Amino acid sequence: VQLQASGGGLVQAGGSLRLSCAASGFSIDDFAIGWFRQAPGKEREGVSAISYRTGTTYYADSVKGRFTISVDNSRNTVYLQMNEVKPEDTAVYYCRRGSFWGQGTLVTVSS
Repeated sequence: VQLQASGGGLVQAGGSLRLSCAASGFSIDDFAIGWFRQAPGKEREGVSAISYRTGTTYYADSVKGRFTISVDNSRNTVYLQMNEVKPEDTAVYYCRRGSFWGQGTLVTVSS
């Protein structure tokens, strides 16, 4: 099982960014995938999650209406579309399946 997160970078406040979590060794159709983030000096927190099988999604209150999680089955990849980003969205973002974590991708939002 591997999860490869990518797509982070520097973006201005109000801008957009799309993160990708490419999965290998299993089908994302069968498992819920979550996005988490950890800002400097803070604990890791859940941002969003999706279960393709049940069709359910989850968003933290802090990102509702701004972030959208989606699945591309053909690429076995989960995306996190981040719109209207804020400086407080600055963090290392991780994707996770159960006990498996991908490496992080850094998102920096400048004000």
